[in-house]
Amino acid sequence: MTVPSATSFDIRDIPFSRRGSWLDISPVVGLHKVCEKLHLVSHQTGMHAIFVFEPLQHGLPVEAIVEATPTTLRWSTPSGVIEAVFESDSVLRVRGRAAELRLADATPELTPFTGTYLYTDPIDGAPVFTSYETGRRYRVTAVSGSLAITGAEALGAGERAVCTSGPEWEIAIEEFDAARAPYRQAQSFEVITVGVAAEFDHYVDSIASWRSERTPGVSTACYVLWSATVAPSGFLARESIFMSKHWMDKVWSWDHCFNALALAPGLQEEAIDQFRVVFDFQDATGALPDSITHSEVLYNFVKPPIHGWAFRKLRATLELPIEERTLNDIYDSLVRWTRFWLDSRRVPGHVLPHYQHGNDSGWDNSTTFDHDRVIEAPDLAAFLLVQLDVLAELAAELGRNDETDEWRREADVMQGALLELWDGDVFVAKAATSGRLSKTTSLLNTMPIVAARHLPDSIIEKLSGRISRHVTEFGPATQLVDSEEYEPDGYWRGPIWAPSTAIIEDGLRQAGQVRLADLISERFRGLCERSGFAENFDALTGEGLRDRAYTWTASCYLTFAREAEERTRFRCSQ
Repeated sequence: MTVPSATSFDIRDIPFSRRGSWLDISPVVGLHKVCEKLHLVSHQTGMHAIFVFEPLQHGLPVEAIVEATPTTLRWSTPSGVIEAVFESDSVLRVRGRAAELRLADATPELTPFTGTYLYTDPIDGAPVFTSYETGRRYRVTAVSGSLAITGAEALGAGERAVCTSGPEWEIAIEEFDAARAPYRQAQSFEVITVGVAAEFDHYVDSIASWRSERTPGVSTACYVLWSATVAPSGFLARESIFMSKHWMDKVWSWDHCFNALALAPGLQEEAIDQFRVVFDFQDATGALPDSITHSEVLYNFVKPPIHGWAFRKLRATLELPIEERTLNDIYDSLVRWTRFWLDSRRVPGHVLPHYQHGNDSGWDNSTTFDHDRVIEAPDLAAFLLVQLDVLAELAAELGRNDETDEWRREADVMQGALLELWDGDVFVAKAATSGRLSKTTSLLNTMPIVAARHLPDSIIEKLSGRISRHVTEFGPATQLVDSEEYEPDGYWRGPIWAPSTAIIEDGLRQAGQVRLADLISERFRGLCERSGFAENFDALTGEGLRDRAYTWTASCYLTFAREAEERTRFRCSQ
């Protein structure tokens, strides 16, 4: 197999970055905004383009072929080459031979509150860009060669740029706050490259030691995760994996579960941190935020309570037991999260809690919400039923016997209420006030398979049959493809998504529907190996849609691939 650090990828789909960095290099500079040239982008205080990278030959712009691996980004011009490597999470080293590079301000104008100011630091002579958008500074230091500065101390509109010169040159670009000692080279470009390669290869070996020639997408999937990881900064007190270092540069309160599961086989501490990151922001009612990023925490929506399901699966994957203190903390967090739904999201006299909008379910625009947005949904009841089960198990393990009985009673009541949503063919949702029934052509209505151990065999059989109707040659479409509401690029109204696929596959496997579970796993893995790790996929063509470097897609691929390898090796050992 190819060494992971030698894996190539398309910079138009996956940003070039490094674990821990808030920076990346990409043509993607904003929401669905893709430029022709590559930019240095920072994700501090939001997603902001800082520089435009423009290769030059004899001072004139020139076309370049761009190649990327986890260690190095390369521009090949007709007669020269430029290479970049992340020396650390805040320092980018760039060098060139027989080609120059222009770093141009990506903002159009400097105003009293927006844009970038450029000046020459009188202490070391290095040009420094200061960005209103990120609130940070970007210093360019010549390691070798020389720099030409245009627009230093200029105000308003105008060119602000730094150009390298010399037959061979090298620079360091730093992101920092108010001040940092002048840059001094500690290692050569070659030594840094070897170190980054070793770091990434170790990461892949840690979480995917099980990989084989049957899992060709592993190295790229691992890079998507590794490169989308940011160091603690701003509101985030733990190392965190963003959904992407494109515009989806946040942690959402269900996405993180799938990323934790991918890390679990070999990075236990990081997996537990990734699971717990959103619980750092739990409010007084027990609610989790919708999303968190560097300088923003949003509570206007929530996300579904899949955390009991995810934690049970996480523990089954970890090599070592979780320390009792940590286990108690996680149990208490899950209790508060569950009580939020039972205490703050139930109409008086109702057993079933409700979503207030499709965003609460994670299925933002699912057709289940077409008639009513505020609904008592079957997936929510099923997730809580599993979570109540997990709480009962944890309470017993931790010696909290009175609480064990409480959770079991709650689970029994929730199970009864969930079964009342079965209409004989599929589960339905109903409006929290009027009781009006929802449409039933969304895959969301089949999600109670996650609670298979609480469902009678007759329902499991019919539910499995219904799920099979959603399955295309690439995986389970989120909307029946023969329904009038189906949209090829309709977000949750058609495309295949990783989280719904993962939960459905796991539920089917727990229900004993192994053949269908195997089929879904195989088709989704094939989809990722064919179309990459997009946010979602056209259910009929397999084309990747929206953001093309999505971590939960990569994580679900890794989990599916690992579990498939384990099954194959088990069969071979028999």
